[in-house]
Order: sequence, then structure tokens, then C-alpha cells
Amino acid sequence: MDSTSYIELSKEAYENNLQFLRSLIKEGTRISSVVKGNAYGHGIADFVPMAEEMGIDHFSVYSADEAEEVFKAIKKDSTELMIMGHIANEDLKWAISNDISFFVFEFDRVRAAAESAQILNKKARIHIELETGMNRTGFDEEEINRLIPVLKEYEDNLIIEGICTHYAGAESIANYLRVQDQKNNFNQLAQLLVDHGIEPKTRHTCCSAASIRLPEMHEDMVRIGILQYGFWPSREIFIEYLKGKKDKVEPLRRLITWKSSIMSVKHIEMGEFVGYGTTYLAQRDMKIATVPIGYSHGFSRSLSNTGRVLINGFRVPVIGMVNMNNLAVDVSEIDEIRKGDEVTLIGKSGDVEISVASFGELSDQLNYELLTRLPTKIPRIIKD
Repeated sequence: MDSTSYIELSKEAYENNLQFLRSLIKEGTRISSVVKGNAYGHGIADFVPMAEEMGIDHFSVYSADEAEEVFKAIKKDSTELMIMGHIANEDLKWAISNDISFFVFEFDRVRAAAESAQILNKKARIHIELETGMNRTGFDEEEINRLIPVLKEYEDNLIIEGICTHYAGAESIANYLRVQDQKNNFNQLAQLLVDHGIEPKTRHTCCSAASIRLPEMHEDMVRIGILQYGFWPSREIFIEYLKGKKDKVEPLRRLITWKSSIMSVKHIEMGEFVGYGTTYLAQRDMKIATVPIGYSHGFSRSLSNTGRVLINGFRVPVIGMVNMNNLAVDVSEIDEIRKGDEVTLIGKSGDVEISVASFGELSDQLNYELLTRLPTKIPRIIKD
């Protein structure tokens, strides 16, 4: 059955973004591709094999269920997978059996991991998350002093794969002092572990924003999410990157294009209301088109009477309320239009474009939020 819309992912754009990232990141630093939130809406099943093809050999996810999706999508035996957040104790055996590493940030998980490893006769690969000032998850100094003997007790069952932390808002200069404190705290706590003979294989602290703002903290690995998909963590980070550069050129390219098609075209007379309620009154005789996309597909209801789509190279307005499954647009200015014509929701049509940023601003959503709300059921297609 045909879907009401589809998403294209540009392999060429992704290759461009990886080249940029590799030029930016310290030589020898590994890139972990963050694919939580269904690869930021790009689709794990399609994105992961493409990333592997481009040389990515490490993926990060938030939870065990996401890890299972990535594990199924991975094509190469050498590719590694890391869980940064939730994994239930009963799922630890699955992760350990499949050489999937995971963050530990409280004692119960450390002990459960060690006990599961004992049963399996296989070492659990853990990343010790340090609490440096985010105040979310991680071991603080007092807890690390209590953790050290636990790690030594279970040293035959654990591999200290990494030590890590996460910065609290590296995308904003308003958080500068807080992030600097976190950086210093990380170095001190990491040294505390080393002083007690606990040597991790990998140190990693940087997300996309921190990779640009804190090059001195690239360490052994960086966890790159939004940048690889062609988006900046914030406008501020983009401006900071361009500052001092002779050529003010956007180095990133968006991978994603979202398209649908016209379901029907009809004429209405001046004075008629369009759609539910009375939010849109025709001020003249009009030609309108219905598109089979609504808020159930990720096109926010807040775009009612404010959103835009592209048809045949024209930017046309959404009129009336965005419904669960469809929306109406004013196509009065387009002479030649018919059922089946392509509708671009995000991307380019001719010389005009609707970016994710502009789409998000109209609906009061962050890039991250808008992308991850795109339903998994929308087909993703890789485009060379």
C-alpha cells in the first residue's frame, strides 16, 4: 500500500557532513553516531547501514529497545553499540551477550551487570558516568570513593570500557561557567579513578555542541548527534563556528526531505469556511488542495492557518485547521495543478525551500523535537 508521505535521506549530504566533522575533530578521536529518537527521525533501519557504509563503526542510543533496533540494522561485525541511558536489569544479559556496552550511574546497575556477567561467564562492558554538574545521572565524588572497591570486587566480571559525562547546555554561552566547572570536575574525578588503578579504554564527554565549543575535550571519542544530520545544536554555535572565518559558508547539508502529494483539488466561493470550525473564511473565490498529512504524521496542529508547503515551485499557505490526517492549502495562484502533484513539507521545490528550522519556528518546536516526532511508519528512502 502507498504511504501518504515519504522521507528521502541524502547519502551525498551525509558524506559531506562526515567530511566536515572529521576535519573538525582532533585526529585519532572516534566518532560515535548518536541514533537515539529513531536516528533523530531519520529512521534507524535505513540510516545505520548508510552510516556504516560511510565508515562509522560506533553507534550510541538512549535505551535498550533502541539498541535492539540498531543491533538488527548493523551489517558489520566490527561495529560497536553503546546504551547511554535506560536498560532494565533483566536486559543486561542480552546486552552483555552481544558485546553491547552501557553506561552505569548507580550501584544497582553495576552489581546487576557484574552478576549477569558471572552467570554468562562473559565480561560486561561498562562506561562509568561521572556526575560533574548536570545533576541528572552519574557518580559524584563521594559515590566514586564507594564505587572503587565495588569495581575491584567485580574486576573479573567487568571491562571498564569508558568514563564519561554530559555537559549541561554547551550550545549556549549562558552556560559557559557551568560547563567549564563540569570540564574541571570531569578531569578531577577521572584522575581519582586512575589514581586507584581504574584505567578506562575510552574517555568521552562531548556531544555535538561541545565538540565545537570544547575542542580540548575531544578526548578518545565524541558523541555526535544533530550535527551529522546537517543541523546546528543552536544558532549560537553556528555563529561561533563562522566567527573569524574568511568564507562564511554553511558547511553542513540536511539529509532529510519530506514529501507527500495532492489528494484532491476543488473550488470554493468567497464567504465559505474551510475545514473544521470557523478559523478560516474565504475572502475571495479560491482553489484549494487537500494533502493527506496531519498531526498524526508529525505536521503540528499549531501550523493551522500559519504553515507553508511547497507545490510546483510555489510556497503556498495552510488554511483552516490541520486535522489528524489531512490539511488544506490555498493553490489559487498556481495555474496548472492536479491530483497527484508533489507536495514538499520539508526540503526544496524549484528555487524555494522549507527548512526544518523554519518549519519548527512556525510550530514553536526545536529541530530536535520536530525531527523525532516524525512517525516511524513514514517510509524512509536513501537517495544517492
